[in-house]
Amino acid sequence: MGAVADMPLSASRTRGVAVVGGGIAGLAAAYELAKMQREGTALRFTLFEASSRLGGIVETHREDGFVVECGPDGWVTEKPWAQALVEELGLADEIIPSKDAERKTWVLRDNRLHAIPDGMRMMIPTDMDALRGSDLFSESAIAAYAAEPAHAEELRAYAAAHADEDESVSAFVRRHFGDEVTQTIAAPLLAGVFGGDVEALSVRAVMAPFVALESEHGSLITALQMRTKKQGAQSIFTTLRSGTGTLVDRMAASLPAGSIRIETQVERIARDGDGWLLTTNTSGVAEHFDVVMLAVPAHVARVLLQTVDAESASLLAMDASSAIIVGLGFDAEQAASLRLPQGFGFLVPPHTKGVDLLAGTFSDQKYSDRVPAGGRSMRLFFGGAAGARLQGDDDDALVDRAREQAETILGIALPPARITLVRRWPRSLPQYLVGHGERMQRLQDRVDAMPGLILLGNAYRGVGLPDLIRDGRAAARSLVS
Repeated sequence: MGAVADMPLSASRTRGVAVVGGGIAGLAAAYELAKMQREGTALRFTLFEASSRLGGIVETHREDGFVVECGPDGWVTEKPWAQALVEELGLADEIIPSKDAERKTWVLRDNRLHAIPDGMRMMIPTDMDALRGSDLFSESAIAAYAAEPAHAEELRAYAAAHADEDESVSAFVRRHFGDEVTQTIAAPLLAGVFGGDVEALSVRAVMAPFVALESEHGSLITALQMRTKKQGAQSIFTTLRSGTGTLVDRMAASLPAGSIRIETQVERIARDGDGWLLTTNTSGVAEHFDVVMLAVPAHVARVLLQTVDAESASLLAMDASSAIIVGLGFDAEQAASLRLPQGFGFLVPPHTKGVDLLAGTFSDQKYSDRVPAGGRSMRLFFGGAAGARLQGDDDDALVDRAREQAETILGIALPPARITLVRRWPRSLPQYLVGHGERMQRLQDRVDAMPGLILLGNAYRGVGLPDLIRDGRAAARSLVS
Protein backbone atom coordinates (compact mmCIF):
# COMPACT_ATOMS: atom_id res chain seq x y z
CA MET A 1 0.00 0.00 0.00
CA GLY A 2 1.71 3.15 -1.09
CA ALA A 3 3.27 5.25 -3.77
CA VAL A 4 6.76 5.03 -5.21
CA ALA A 5 9.25 7.80 -5.66
CA ASP A 6 8.87 9.88 -8.81
CA MET A 7 12.24 8.74 -10.22
CA PRO A 8 12.44 4.96 -10.68
CA LEU A 9 15.16 3.10 -8.81
CA SER A 10 16.67 1.95 -12.08
CA ALA A 11 17.81 5.52 -12.73
CA SER A 12 21.55 6.18 -12.79
CA ARG A 13 22.01 7.36 -9.21
CA THR A 14 21.79 4.97 -6.29
CA ARG A 15 18.66 5.65 -4.29
CA GLY A 16 18.03 4.88 -0.64
CA VAL A 17 15.19 2.80 0.79
CA ALA A 18 14.32 2.53 4.48
CA VAL A 19 12.36 -0.51 5.61
CA VAL A 20 10.92 0.26 9.03
CA GLY A 21 9.94 -2.94 10.82
CA GLY A 22 11.50 -6.39 10.59
CA GLY A 23 8.40 -8.55 10.80
CA ILE A 24 7.57 -10.87 7.92
CA ALA A 25 6.31 -8.13 5.59
CA GLY A 26 9.32 -5.87 6.16
CA LEU A 27 11.76 -8.76 6.03
CA ALA A 28 10.24 -10.01 2.76
CA ALA A 29 10.57 -6.51 1.31
CA ALA A 30 14.21 -6.32 2.41
CA TYR A 31 14.87 -9.77 0.98
CA GLU A 32 13.48 -8.67 -2.38
CA LEU A 33 15.46 -5.42 -2.30
CA ALA A 34 18.65 -7.40 -1.70
CA LYS A 35 17.77 -9.64 -4.63
CA MET A 36 17.22 -6.56 -6.80
CA GLN A 37 20.64 -5.26 -5.74
CA ARG A 38 22.25 -8.49 -6.87
CA GLU A 39 20.42 -8.18 -10.18
CA GLY A 40 21.99 -4.76 -10.71
CA THR A 41 19.34 -2.29 -9.52
CA ALA A 42 21.02 0.86 -8.17
CA LEU A 43 19.74 0.99 -4.62
CA ARG A 44 20.83 0.83 -1.02
CA PHE A 45 18.52 -0.10 1.81
CA THR A 46 18.46 -0.27 5.59
CA LEU A 47 16.12 -2.44 7.65
CA PHE A 48 15.26 -0.89 11.03
CA GLU A 49 13.88 -3.16 13.77
CA ALA A 50 13.02 -1.83 17.23
CA SER A 51 13.24 -5.19 19.01
CA SER A 52 16.21 -7.52 19.48
CA ARG A 53 15.21 -9.96 16.73
CA LEU A 54 13.67 -10.14 13.26
CA GLY A 55 10.49 -11.96 12.31
CA GLY A 56 7.86 -10.24 14.42
CA ILE A 57 5.46 -12.86 15.78
CA VAL A 58 7.13 -15.57 13.67
CA GLU A 59 9.47 -17.40 16.03
CA THR A 60 10.32 -21.06 16.64
CA HIS A 61 11.58 -22.46 19.94
CA ARG A 62 13.65 -25.64 19.65
CA GLU A 63 14.57 -27.61 22.76
CA ASP A 64 15.37 -31.28 23.43
CA GLY A 65 13.75 -32.44 20.21
CA PHE A 66 10.66 -30.24 20.56
CA VAL A 67 9.78 -27.73 17.84
CA VAL A 68 7.36 -25.23 19.37
CA GLU A 69 5.97 -22.34 17.35
CA CYS A 70 5.68 -19.11 19.29
CA GLY A 71 3.38 -17.56 16.69
CA PRO A 72 1.85 -18.92 13.47
CA ASP A 73 2.66 -22.60 12.99
CA GLY A 74 2.43 -22.62 9.19
CA TRP A 75 0.39 -21.23 6.35
CA VAL A 76 -2.67 -22.02 4.24
CA THR A 77 -1.45 -24.26 1.43
CA GLU A 78 -3.65 -22.87 -1.34
CA LYS A 79 -2.01 -19.43 -1.03
CA PRO A 80 1.19 -19.92 -3.06
CA TRP A 81 3.43 -17.03 -2.01
CA ALA A 82 4.98 -18.53 1.13
CA GLN A 83 5.85 -21.83 -0.52
CA ALA A 84 7.31 -20.06 -3.55
CA LEU A 85 9.64 -18.10 -1.31
CA VAL A 86 10.56 -21.19 0.71
CA GLU A 87 11.55 -23.01 -2.47
CA GLU A 88 13.49 -20.00 -3.74
CA LEU A 89 15.44 -19.97 -0.47
CA GLY A 90 16.49 -23.58 -0.99
CA LEU A 91 14.23 -24.94 1.73
CA ALA A 92 12.09 -27.26 -0.41
CA ASP A 93 13.25 -30.32 1.52
CA GLU A 94 11.99 -28.66 4.71
CA ILE A 95 8.39 -28.42 3.51
CA ILE A 96 5.92 -30.69 5.30
CA PRO A 97 2.13 -30.81 4.90
CA SER A 98 -0.38 -31.03 7.71
CA LYS A 99 -1.41 -34.58 8.60
CA ASP A 100 -4.85 -34.25 7.08
CA ALA A 101 -5.67 -37.96 7.37
CA GLU A 102 -5.87 -37.24 11.10
CA ARG A 103 -7.50 -33.84 10.72
CA LYS A 104 -10.35 -33.21 13.09
CA THR A 105 -11.19 -30.07 15.02
CA TRP A 106 -13.31 -30.02 18.14
CA VAL A 107 -15.64 -27.27 19.35
CA LEU A 108 -16.68 -26.79 22.97
CA ARG A 109 -20.45 -26.68 23.26
CA ASP A 110 -22.53 -27.24 26.39
CA ASN A 111 -19.32 -28.07 28.31
CA ARG A 112 -18.47 -30.91 25.96
CA LEU A 113 -16.25 -31.23 22.89
CA HIS A 114 -17.98 -31.98 19.60
CA ALA A 115 -16.14 -32.77 16.37
CA ILE A 116 -16.56 -30.47 13.39
CA PRO A 117 -17.88 -32.76 10.62
CA ASP A 118 -15.48 -33.97 7.94
CA GLY A 119 -15.47 -31.94 4.75
CA MET A 120 -16.04 -28.53 6.37
CA ARG A 121 -14.31 -25.53 4.83
CA MET A 122 -14.55 -22.91 7.53
CA MET A 123 -18.24 -23.14 8.42
CA ILE A 124 -19.35 -24.55 5.05
CA PRO A 125 -19.92 -28.28 4.54
CA THR A 126 -18.94 -30.14 1.39
CA ASP A 127 -19.92 -33.60 2.70
CA MET A 128 -23.62 -33.58 3.57
CA ASP A 129 -23.55 -37.18 4.80
CA ALA A 130 -20.88 -36.31 7.36
CA LEU A 131 -22.92 -33.26 8.37
CA ARG A 132 -26.05 -35.32 8.98
CA GLY A 133 -24.11 -37.62 11.29
CA SER A 134 -22.71 -34.77 13.39
CA ASP A 135 -23.73 -34.05 16.97
CA LEU A 136 -22.29 -30.51 16.84
CA PHE A 137 -25.46 -29.10 15.29
CA SER A 138 -29.12 -29.44 16.09
CA GLU A 139 -31.55 -30.90 13.57
CA SER A 140 -32.76 -27.40 12.70
CA ALA A 141 -29.21 -26.22 11.93
CA ILE A 142 -28.58 -29.28 9.75
CA ALA A 143 -31.86 -28.55 7.98
CA ALA A 144 -30.74 -24.96 7.39
CA TYR A 145 -27.54 -26.27 5.82
CA ALA A 146 -29.46 -28.71 3.63
CA ALA A 147 -31.81 -25.96 2.42
CA GLU A 148 -29.10 -23.48 1.42
CA PRO A 149 -28.44 -24.79 -2.13
CA ALA A 150 -32.12 -24.37 -3.00
CA HIS A 151 -31.84 -20.65 -2.28
CA ALA A 152 -28.95 -20.13 -4.70
CA GLU A 153 -30.75 -17.71 -7.02
CA GLU A 154 -32.14 -15.70 -4.13
CA LEU A 155 -28.68 -15.46 -2.54
CA ARG A 156 -27.04 -14.52 -5.82
CA ALA A 157 -29.65 -11.83 -6.43
CA TYR A 158 -29.01 -10.41 -2.97
CA ALA A 159 -25.27 -10.35 -3.66
CA ALA A 160 -25.82 -8.52 -6.95
CA ALA A 161 -28.11 -5.95 -5.37
CA HIS A 162 -25.61 -5.23 -2.57
CA ALA A 163 -22.39 -5.63 -4.54
CA ASP A 164 -20.96 -2.33 -3.29
CA GLU A 165 -21.88 -2.82 0.36
CA ASP A 166 -19.88 -4.37 3.16
CA GLU A 167 -21.42 -6.33 6.01
CA SER A 168 -20.38 -8.28 9.07
CA VAL A 169 -19.33 -11.91 8.95
CA SER A 170 -22.30 -12.75 11.15
CA ALA A 171 -24.80 -11.15 8.75
CA PHE A 172 -23.27 -13.03 5.83
CA VAL A 173 -23.27 -16.42 7.58
CA ARG A 174 -26.78 -15.94 9.01
CA ARG A 175 -28.13 -15.20 5.56
CA HIS A 176 -26.88 -18.57 4.36
CA PHE A 177 -27.17 -20.84 7.38
CA GLY A 178 -28.91 -19.15 10.30
CA ASP A 179 -27.96 -18.07 13.80
CA GLU A 180 -26.96 -21.41 15.29
CA VAL A 181 -24.26 -22.01 12.70
CA THR A 182 -23.05 -18.43 13.17
CA GLN A 183 -22.62 -18.81 16.92
CA THR A 184 -21.58 -22.46 17.06
CA ILE A 185 -18.84 -22.55 14.44
CA ALA A 186 -18.32 -19.21 12.67
CA ALA A 187 -17.73 -17.28 15.89
CA PRO A 188 -15.03 -19.59 17.33
CA LEU A 189 -13.34 -20.05 13.95
CA LEU A 190 -12.98 -16.32 13.34
CA ALA A 191 -12.01 -15.68 16.95
CA GLY A 192 -9.29 -18.30 16.60
CA VAL A 193 -7.88 -16.75 13.42
CA PHE A 194 -8.41 -13.03 14.04
CA GLY A 195 -9.14 -12.81 17.75
CA GLY A 196 -12.22 -10.92 16.61
CA ASP A 197 -15.99 -10.71 16.87
CA VAL A 198 -18.06 -11.98 13.93
CA GLU A 199 -20.63 -9.29 14.65
CA ALA A 200 -18.03 -6.61 13.82
CA LEU A 201 -15.55 -8.20 11.39
CA SER A 202 -15.89 -7.26 7.72
CA VAL A 203 -16.85 -10.23 5.56
CA ARG A 204 -15.28 -8.60 2.49
CA ALA A 205 -11.99 -8.21 4.34
CA VAL A 206 -11.72 -11.57 6.11
CA MET A 207 -13.77 -13.89 3.86
CA ALA A 208 -13.37 -12.32 0.43
CA PRO A 209 -13.20 -15.66 -1.45
CA PHE A 210 -16.57 -16.66 0.01
CA VAL A 211 -18.10 -13.32 -0.98
CA ALA A 212 -16.91 -13.98 -4.54
CA LEU A 213 -18.41 -17.48 -4.45
CA GLU A 214 -21.76 -16.07 -3.34
CA SER A 215 -21.69 -13.55 -6.16
CA GLU A 216 -21.01 -16.26 -8.73
CA HIS A 217 -22.97 -19.24 -7.42
CA GLY A 218 -25.31 -17.99 -4.71
CA SER A 219 -24.98 -21.22 -2.75
CA LEU A 220 -21.68 -21.54 -0.89
CA ILE A 221 -22.22 -25.26 -0.39
CA THR A 222 -22.69 -25.90 -4.11
CA ALA A 223 -19.71 -23.70 -5.00
CA LEU A 224 -17.34 -25.45 -2.58
CA GLN A 225 -18.53 -28.89 -3.60
CA MET A 226 -17.72 -28.00 -7.21
CA ARG A 227 -14.33 -26.60 -6.24
CA THR A 228 -13.42 -29.60 -4.07
CA LYS A 229 -14.32 -32.00 -6.88
CA LYS A 230 -12.24 -30.00 -9.36
CA GLN A 231 -9.17 -29.47 -7.17
CA GLY A 232 -9.03 -32.87 -5.53
CA ALA A 233 -7.26 -33.59 -2.28
CA GLN A 234 -4.78 -31.02 -1.00
CA SER A 235 -3.25 -30.55 2.43
CA ILE A 236 -4.89 -27.67 4.25
CA PHE A 237 -1.75 -26.33 5.92
CA THR A 238 1.98 -26.34 5.25
CA THR A 239 4.98 -25.66 7.47
CA LEU A 240 8.72 -26.25 7.71
CA ARG A 241 10.18 -29.29 9.44
CA SER A 242 12.47 -27.14 11.61
CA GLY A 243 9.79 -24.51 12.16
CA THR A 244 8.65 -21.27 10.56
CA GLY A 245 11.54 -19.47 12.24
CA THR A 246 13.83 -21.07 9.66
CA LEU A 247 12.17 -18.91 7.02
CA VAL A 248 13.08 -15.81 9.02
CA ASP A 249 16.65 -17.02 9.54
CA ARG A 250 17.18 -17.80 5.87
CA MET A 251 15.81 -14.45 4.66
CA ALA A 252 17.89 -12.54 7.20
CA ALA A 253 21.03 -14.44 6.19
CA SER A 254 20.54 -13.31 2.58
CA LEU A 255 20.70 -9.60 3.45
CA PRO A 256 23.93 -7.64 2.94
CA ALA A 257 26.17 -7.05 5.92
CA GLY A 258 25.37 -3.74 7.56
CA SER A 259 21.86 -3.48 6.10
CA ILE A 260 20.11 -4.49 9.36
CA ARG A 261 19.86 -2.30 12.45
CA ILE A 262 18.47 -4.26 15.39
CA GLU A 263 17.20 -2.47 18.52
CA THR A 264 16.84 0.70 16.49
CA GLN A 265 13.48 2.40 16.75
CA VAL A 266 12.40 4.96 14.19
CA GLU A 267 10.94 7.78 16.26
CA ARG A 268 10.08 10.30 13.57
CA ILE A 269 9.67 10.57 9.82
CA ALA A 270 9.33 13.81 7.88
CA ARG A 271 9.15 14.94 4.29
CA ASP A 272 12.46 16.19 2.87
CA GLY A 273 11.95 17.58 -0.61
CA ASP A 274 11.39 14.57 -2.84
CA GLY A 275 12.43 12.18 -0.07
CA TRP A 276 12.17 11.47 3.63
CA LEU A 277 14.09 12.08 6.84
CA LEU A 278 14.19 9.38 9.52
CA THR A 279 15.21 9.93 13.12
CA THR A 280 15.97 6.95 15.36
CA ASN A 281 16.55 6.40 19.06
CA THR A 282 20.21 5.58 18.43
CA SER A 283 21.21 8.65 16.46
CA GLY A 284 20.58 12.31 16.89
CA VAL A 285 21.10 12.90 13.17
CA ALA A 286 18.20 12.51 10.75
CA GLU A 287 18.97 10.29 7.75
CA HIS A 288 17.70 10.88 4.23
CA PHE A 289 15.97 8.16 2.19
CA ASP A 290 14.16 8.35 -1.12
CA VAL A 291 11.61 5.71 -0.14
CA VAL A 292 10.21 4.68 3.25
CA MET A 293 8.43 1.37 3.72
CA LEU A 294 6.51 1.45 6.99
CA ALA A 295 6.14 -2.23 7.90
CA VAL A 296 5.12 -1.63 11.51
CA PRO A 297 1.86 -2.27 13.39
CA ALA A 298 -0.94 0.15 12.60
CA HIS A 299 -0.75 1.93 15.95
CA VAL A 300 2.98 2.56 15.43
CA ALA A 301 2.45 3.76 11.85
CA ARG A 302 -0.29 6.05 13.12
CA VAL A 303 2.11 7.80 15.51
CA LEU A 304 4.78 8.19 12.84
CA LEU A 305 2.30 9.62 10.33
CA GLN A 306 0.62 12.02 12.73
CA THR A 307 3.00 14.89 11.94
CA VAL A 308 3.19 13.98 8.24
CA ASP A 309 -0.50 13.67 7.39
CA ALA A 310 -3.06 13.74 10.19
CA GLU A 311 -5.83 12.36 7.97
CA SER A 312 -3.78 9.25 7.14
CA ALA A 313 -3.03 8.82 10.83
CA SER A 314 -6.73 9.00 11.70
CA LEU A 315 -7.53 6.28 9.15
CA LEU A 316 -5.06 4.02 10.96
CA ALA A 317 -7.03 4.23 14.20
CA MET A 318 -8.13 0.59 14.29
CA ASP A 319 -8.72 -1.94 17.01
CA ALA A 320 -6.19 -4.73 17.48
CA SER A 321 -6.56 -7.79 19.67
CA SER A 322 -3.84 -9.27 21.84
CA ALA A 323 -2.81 -12.89 22.13
CA ILE A 324 -0.90 -15.12 24.52
CA ILE A 325 0.46 -18.52 23.52
CA VAL A 326 1.31 -21.16 26.10
CA GLY A 327 3.31 -24.10 24.75
CA LEU A 328 3.58 -27.43 26.59
CA GLY A 329 5.91 -30.27 25.62
CA PHE A 330 5.66 -33.74 27.19
CA ASP A 331 8.45 -36.31 26.90
CA ALA A 332 7.74 -39.98 26.23
CA GLU A 333 7.36 -40.90 29.91
CA GLN A 334 5.00 -38.01 30.60
CA ALA A 335 3.05 -38.58 27.39
CA ALA A 336 2.41 -42.25 28.17
CA SER A 337 -0.60 -41.28 30.27
CA LEU A 338 -1.75 -38.40 28.07
CA ARG A 339 -4.97 -39.15 26.19
CA LEU A 340 -5.77 -36.31 23.82
CA PRO A 341 -8.63 -36.42 21.31
CA GLN A 342 -7.61 -37.33 17.78
CA GLY A 343 -7.24 -34.27 15.59
CA PHE A 344 -5.62 -30.89 15.22
CA GLY A 345 -7.09 -29.25 18.30
CA PHE A 346 -10.13 -27.49 19.72
CA LEU A 347 -11.97 -24.16 19.54
CA VAL A 348 -13.91 -22.37 22.27
CA PRO A 349 -16.76 -20.01 21.34
CA PRO A 350 -16.12 -16.47 22.59
CA HIS A 351 -17.70 -15.49 25.89
CA THR A 352 -17.91 -19.09 27.11
CA LYS A 353 -18.51 -18.79 30.84
CA GLY A 354 -15.47 -19.56 32.97
CA VAL A 355 -13.13 -20.12 30.01
CA ASP A 356 -10.50 -17.66 28.80
CA LEU A 357 -8.86 -19.96 26.26
CA LEU A 358 -9.92 -19.45 22.65
CA ALA A 359 -8.24 -22.51 21.17
CA GLY A 360 -5.72 -25.27 21.55
CA THR A 361 -3.57 -27.08 18.98
CA PHE A 362 -2.26 -30.63 19.33
CA SER A 363 0.95 -29.79 17.51
CA ASP A 364 2.34 -33.32 17.06
CA GLN A 365 -0.98 -34.46 15.60
CA LYS A 366 -1.15 -31.56 13.16
CA TYR A 367 2.43 -31.85 11.83
CA SER A 368 5.16 -34.47 11.94
CA ASP A 369 8.59 -33.83 13.49
CA ARG A 370 7.31 -31.61 16.29
CA VAL A 371 8.40 -33.79 19.23
CA PRO A 372 11.07 -36.33 20.26
CA ALA A 373 10.16 -40.01 19.97
CA GLY A 374 7.08 -40.78 22.03
CA GLY A 375 6.54 -37.14 23.01
CA ARG A 376 3.48 -34.92 22.72
CA SER A 377 3.09 -31.18 22.28
CA MET A 378 0.24 -28.71 22.53
CA ARG A 379 -0.25 -24.96 22.26
CA LEU A 380 -2.97 -23.08 24.13
CA PHE A 381 -4.22 -19.64 23.12
CA PHE A 382 -5.63 -16.75 25.09
CA GLY A 383 -7.16 -14.03 22.92
CA GLY A 384 -9.89 -11.44 22.75
CA ALA A 385 -10.56 -9.64 26.04
CA ALA A 386 -8.58 -12.24 28.00
CA GLY A 387 -5.60 -11.86 25.68
CA ALA A 388 -5.40 -8.20 26.66
CA ARG A 389 -6.34 -8.63 30.32
CA LEU A 390 -3.74 -11.31 31.02
CA GLN A 391 -0.73 -9.66 29.36
CA GLY A 392 0.68 -8.58 32.72
CA ASP A 393 0.41 -12.00 34.41
CA ASP A 394 3.70 -13.79 34.99
CA ASP A 395 4.65 -16.89 33.02
CA ASP A 396 3.93 -19.39 35.80
CA ALA A 397 0.46 -17.97 36.37
CA LEU A 398 -0.34 -18.13 32.66
CA VAL A 399 0.89 -21.71 32.36
CA ASP A 400 -1.20 -22.74 35.39
CA ARG A 401 -4.31 -21.01 34.05
CA ALA A 402 -3.89 -22.54 30.60
CA ARG A 403 -3.32 -26.03 32.01
CA GLU A 404 -6.31 -25.86 34.34
CA GLN A 405 -8.67 -24.66 31.65
CA ALA A 406 -7.36 -27.21 29.12
CA GLU A 407 -7.95 -29.98 31.67
CA THR A 408 -11.53 -28.82 32.13
CA ILE A 409 -12.17 -28.56 28.39
CA LEU A 410 -10.55 -31.90 27.56
CA GLY A 411 -11.85 -33.74 30.61
CA ILE A 412 -8.40 -35.14 31.44
CA ALA A 413 -5.52 -34.48 33.81
CA LEU A 414 -2.39 -33.17 32.12
CA PRO A 415 0.92 -34.60 33.34
CA PRO A 416 3.82 -32.28 34.25
CA ALA A 417 5.41 -30.81 31.12
CA ARG A 418 9.04 -31.31 30.10
CA ILE A 419 9.10 -27.83 28.59
CA THR A 420 6.83 -24.81 28.93
CA LEU A 421 6.83 -21.65 26.87
CA VAL A 422 4.89 -18.38 27.06
CA ARG A 423 4.75 -15.69 24.40
CA ARG A 424 2.77 -12.48 24.68
CA TRP A 425 1.76 -10.69 21.50
CA PRO A 426 0.07 -7.40 22.51
CA ARG A 427 -2.05 -5.68 19.85
CA SER A 428 -0.83 -8.17 17.28
CA LEU A 429 -4.05 -8.88 15.37
CA PRO A 430 -5.64 -5.81 13.72
CA GLN A 431 -9.40 -6.00 13.48
CA TYR A 432 -10.79 -5.70 9.96
CA LEU A 433 -14.12 -4.18 10.93
CA VAL A 434 -17.07 -3.55 8.60
CA GLY A 435 -16.02 -0.87 6.12
CA HIS A 436 -12.34 -1.86 6.32
CA GLY A 437 -11.90 -1.97 2.54
CA GLU A 438 -13.37 1.50 2.05
CA ARG A 439 -11.19 2.94 4.82
CA MET A 440 -8.09 1.35 3.34
CA GLN A 441 -8.91 2.81 -0.08
CA ARG A 442 -9.21 6.28 1.49
CA LEU A 443 -5.87 5.68 3.19
CA GLN A 444 -4.34 4.55 -0.09
CA ASP A 445 -5.53 7.74 -1.76
CA ARG A 446 -3.79 9.79 0.94
CA VAL A 447 -0.57 7.76 0.71
CA ASP A 448 -0.53 8.05 -3.08
CA ALA A 449 -0.21 11.81 -2.60
CA MET A 450 3.03 11.26 -0.65
CA PRO A 451 5.56 9.85 -3.16
CA GLY A 452 8.07 7.46 -1.69
CA LEU A 453 5.84 6.17 1.13
CA ILE A 454 4.64 2.56 1.30
CA LEU A 455 2.60 0.92 4.07
CA LEU A 456 3.09 -2.79 4.74
CA GLY A 457 1.97 -5.26 7.37
CA ASN A 458 -1.05 -7.15 8.63
CA ALA A 459 -3.27 -4.09 9.10
CA TYR A 460 -4.15 -3.73 5.42
CA ARG A 461 -4.67 -6.71 3.11
CA GLY A 462 -4.32 -9.92 5.10
CA VAL A 463 -2.81 -11.39 8.24
CA GLY A 464 -1.37 -14.71 7.03
CA LEU A 465 2.25 -15.42 6.14
CA PRO A 466 1.54 -15.77 2.39
CA ASP A 467 -0.27 -12.41 2.28
CA LEU A 468 2.55 -10.60 4.07
CA ILE A 469 5.23 -12.20 1.91
CA ARG A 470 3.29 -11.35 -1.26
CA ASP A 471 2.86 -7.71 -0.24
CA GLY A 472 6.44 -7.19 0.92
CA ARG A 473 8.00 -8.60 -2.21
CA ALA A 474 5.53 -6.85 -4.53
CA ALA A 475 6.15 -3.51 -2.81
CA ALA A 476 9.89 -3.84 -3.40
CA ARG A 477 9.40 -4.74 -7.07
CA SER A 478 6.98 -1.82 -7.52
CA LEU A 479 9.90 0.55 -7.06
CA VAL A 480 11.21 -0.32 -10.52
CA SER A 481 7.94 -1.08 -12.28
